[in-house]
Amino acid sequence: QGQLVESGGGLVQPGGSLRLACVASGNIFSIQAMGWYRQAPGQQRELVASITSAGNANYADSVIGRFTISTDDAQNTVYLQMNDLKPEDTAVYYCNAFLLTLDDAGDYWGQGIQVTVAS
Repeated sequence: QGQLVESGGGLVQPGGSLRLACVASGNIFSIQAMGWYRQAPGQQRELVASITSAGNANYADSVIGRFTISTDDAQNTVYLQMNDLKPEDTAVYYCNAFLLTLDDAGDYWGQGIQVTVAS
């Protein structure tokens, strides 16, 4: 099986930047896609950005031009560079990946990491 571990969250002022990282580990045969979701208090979890193994990226309208998703395939890592952060970006951010492992295939989720944008 695999697991995902996120890092890089924290408190930042409006207009600031953060970079989230998520490392996939375990008996991974291949990674089909990776992405970031977020969930604010009282709201549903929503897709922020995703990227396929071919490098095709998709973004939520609210983050286009401010967030960039990228991967380091050699390190099984996905990044989310977040610039010009706004208070409405405050949420718990979750890493997601569709992994093919030696045992199974399916969606995996990280434990979530808090991002707070406040002055």
